[in-house]
Amino acid sequence: MEERTIKKVIESENYLLILLILTQKKMKNKVIIMLSLMLVSTLIISCCCKSEKNEECQGKQIYEWRIYTLTGDGTVLDDFFKETLIPAYNRYEISIGAFSLFKQEQDKPEQRYLLFVYPNLKSYNEIRQAIWNDADFQDAAAPFFEATAPNPVYSDYETYLCEAFDKIPEIRIPDKNRSLFEYRCYHSPNEDANKRKIKMFNTEEIDLFDKTGINSVCYGEILSGKNMPALIYLTWHIDEDTRNEAWSAFGNHPDWALMKSKPEYKNTATNNKVQLLSPMPYSQF
Repeated sequence: MEERTIKKVIESENYLLILLILTQKKMKNKVIIMLSLMLVSTLIISCCCKSEKNEECQGKQIYEWRIYTLTGDGTVLDDFFKETLIPAYNRYEISIGAFSLFKQEQDKPEQRYLLFVYPNLKSYNEIRQAIWNDADFQDAAAPFFEATAPNPVYSDYETYLCEAFDKIPEIRIPDKNRSLFEYRCYHSPNEDANKRKIKMFNTEEIDLFDKTGINSVCYGEILSGKNMPALIYLTWHIDEDTRNEAWSAFGNHPDWALMKSKPEYKNTATNNKVQLLSPMPYSQF
């Protein structure tokens, strides 16, 4: 059998055919050795590539955002989060950020933003189910559920499941002196535009944030949510003045002028929501 033919058989990854060839008694020792070595090499490379892909997938965190719209006493819900819900998730090594509106307007309902951080999508599904099978959680949560079923403290909550960006695959913990967070949701006109906006963040925009004092916490592409395609990201600041100064520096930076003029980033985010938030005393971020 010619060496070129042997290589084609190996490259086809038809391992059954390779084994059949190896078992032919008429094969010369040189050919058998060549086939065996090439088969082993191919299997090793294949396994390594699959392992690298698995590690890459598991290296990007999953973020679950929940936005609660309150109808009753906010302290009742806060006590439930602080004393029952967050400790339950902490037992499964899941940290949770909790936020209220930075400036509460009189004509708008009070809200709570919760950010759950999971190591990967598999853990999200497993822990979500485990919480509801956790006897300690059920016992601790029973008084809240019984009291709020006839007298709800929130009307509903929106939920968004997000996958971290390549640039920042894991959450960045903010400084303890932070007092203001900025939640931004960027909606795109189609999936291609959303992917291009994510590329813009990964390759250029986050780096410029770092230069101009916009402190990143996390960025996520929405996998499932109310309005798609879209992305959500969170940044932090010491106070409102430093936030305004940072955004001014960003907006006036020559790199931003160049970046936003590039054709590949045109019409990537056309409907944006910005919400300033304050960390709750029990927030873990």
